[in-house]
Amino acid sequence: MQLYHCADARSLRPLWALEEMGLDYELINMQFPPRSTYPGYLDLNPLGTVPTFVDGDLVMTESSGICHYLADKYAPNDLGVRPDQAAYGEYLNWLYRSDATLTFPQTLVLRYTRLEPEERRQPQVAKDYAIWYHARLRCVELALNGKEDDNLFLVDDRFTIADIAIGYALFLGISLGLNERYKPNTKRYLESLMQRDGFIRARSKQAP
Repeated sequence: MQLYHCADARSLRPLWALEEMGLDYELINMQFPPRSTYPGYLDLNPLGTVPTFVDGDLVMTESSGICHYLADKYAPNDLGVRPDQAAYGEYLNWLYRSDATLTFPQTLVLRYTRLEPEERRQPQVAKDYAIWYHARLRCVELALNGKEDDNLFLVDDRFTIADIAIGYALFLGISLGLNERYKPNTKRYLESLMQRDGFIRARSKQAP
C-alpha cells in the first residue's frame, strides 16, 4: 500500500488510520500543492487532490472513503462498525458528515484567506463559511454530552474511524484559527484524540 500525503492535509485521515491499525505501507510525503510540485502526480490522480491511496490495482482519492476501505478490507479490527451492529447507520452518518458538512466549509475559509492571490481573497466569504462550520459543530457537541473523558467517542462507545474522520476536521480548524470558538465537549474531544499514539505517530512521519 502507498499513501501520497501532504503535511496535515486530508491525507492525515488515512495516515492516522494506517497507524492505528498497524498496517504496512509506504508513505510518499509531498509538498503542497502536489499537482505542481510532485512530477507525474496528475497521471496518478488526475484531480490533483490529496490524498491518493494505492492498494494493488486500486487507486482511491477520498480520505474518509480510504479509512472506510481500510477498516472493512483489513478486518478484523476495532476501527469499523459492521452492518449487523446497531451503531452502523450512525457510524456511516458521521463518516459522510466529516467532509460534506465539516471539512467543506473549512476549505472555503482556507481558499479565500490563504490560497488565493491577495487580490482574489474574499474575507466575507471566509467569515460566512466559518459561521457555517461552527453552527454545524453543534452535532459534535451534542453527541458528546454527558460522556466522561474515558468514553469520548462518537459511536458504539469506542474509538472508530468515525472519530478519525471527524477528529481531523476539528484538527484542521486549529490551523485556520477556528478552534477558538469550539465548545467545551468539542475541545475535550479533540484534545483526547490528539493524545492518541496513532495520531502522534502519523504526524511524526510527515515531512516538514
